[in-house]
Amino acid sequence: MTTPFGAQMREHFLFDTNFKNLNHGSFGTYPRAVQIVLRQHQHSAEARPDLFYRITRAQGIDESRRIVANLLNIPVNECVFVKNATTGVGTVLRNLRFQKGDAIVYFDTIYGAVEKGLHSVMEASPVTTRKVEYQLPISHEDLVKRFRDVVSRARAEGLNVRVAVFDTIVSNPGVRFPFEKLVEVCRDEGILSLVDGAHGIGHIPLDLGSLRPDFFTSNLHKWLFVPRGCAVLHVPLRNQHLIRTTYPTSWGYIPPPASGEIAPTATQGKSAFEYLFEYVSTTDDTPWLCVPAAMKFRTEVCGGEDRIYAYLETLAREAGDIVARALGTEVMQEPGLKEGETSQLRRCGLATVRLPIAVSSSATAASGHGGGAVTRVQGEDGTSYLRIQSSVVSTVSTWFRDTLFDRYETFVPVFQHGGWLWTRLSAQVYLEKEDFEWLGGVLKECCDKVEREVGVSPKL
Repeated sequence: MTTPFGAQMREHFLFDTNFKNLNHGSFGTYPRAVQIVLRQHQHSAEARPDLFYRITRAQGIDESRRIVANLLNIPVNECVFVKNATTGVGTVLRNLRFQKGDAIVYFDTIYGAVEKGLHSVMEASPVTTRKVEYQLPISHEDLVKRFRDVVSRARAEGLNVRVAVFDTIVSNPGVRFPFEKLVEVCRDEGILSLVDGAHGIGHIPLDLGSLRPDFFTSNLHKWLFVPRGCAVLHVPLRNQHLIRTTYPTSWGYIPPPASGEIAPTATQGKSAFEYLFEYVSTTDDTPWLCVPAAMKFRTEVCGGEDRIYAYLETLAREAGDIVARALGTEVMQEPGLKEGETSQLRRCGLATVRLPIAVSSSATAASGHGGGAVTRVQGEDGTSYLRIQSSVVSTVSTWFRDTLFDRYETFVPVFQHGGWLWTRLSAQVYLEKEDFEWLGGVLKECCDKVEREVGVSPKL
């Protein structure tokens, strides 16, 4: 039976009764019905370990792959599982055989761990990188133009732009990215598109059959209500010859043709690519078997994917406006939007709201105009706000984290982007407008207290 979204839906989940979960986007969570199935699989793994790892596990993974492939509109033989989206991106990049002069283009707001992965790839191969630099908010059209410009400049340097890495939805700030248009541009330019869809599946509609990216990965444990860690890696048939190893390398490794080693062959109706990812190492992969239970919950209790997507986007818009109004600030969206125009950055279940806390650069502070570590200033419009030195951003963010946990039993991330601190809100089916009205008051209290409680801290 379908349950109304909001407070009633919360009863299906496992939250502490005193905790308000407003940061679903970081780690996700799953309902009690899925936990029951997870524990059943874990019990089966211990009751008959060899039966589970040699037969049951593979059968369960195949069933889950079929469901995910159907959801993404791709053939099941183009769909495998990895532990998380960072693993998916890293697996693709480590398999591509880069030559001197090859380049990877990526964007300024790339997920931090993925950027570190790019640096690691550069250490191990002759590839170089070029970054599309910008500061949000910015329009989708401008992002695409800047991408084209970086590609043109790289080619003018004599570089071969081999692959581009970009998001479906940026993690921080939480905004929707123009991934559909970027895939199209990559196809036109002869560049491999590697889409980091960490926040994609279960969050926004995805039709990879029509989109046709070269590589796509997405966490199932963030928005699809599957236990951690489970992610899909989609590699179309046309590109599967490029993927010859998992990380770590395991039994399905596909040696190069010239090596003389015997390559794995199709077995039990599966291709060498599918077999490559079937058994990587002895870990707890029972979350991968929980996809049927998660989809059953989403269909029978939530009312289906379209209903979920619509609620997430609507609630995120309402939540962002509510919190921004409480703080006297703004939601991150394209500059210059006219009344009635839809923000493309906000077409998702995340909203990013500016806190009334500006960040002074170290250069400003050094010039003697920065004041103390935390000071209050008067804006041109008559409103007051705090200004902190960039050297104490980490301290202030940590203060917000600890205060939200200890005093209010909730959490939302607080981070710097550009010259301000921002917070990211996550909509979800177990939340409603009243939760964000409460959060708006909480954040206003915190912003009022940070000057007194952090500004005099000896750590500063």
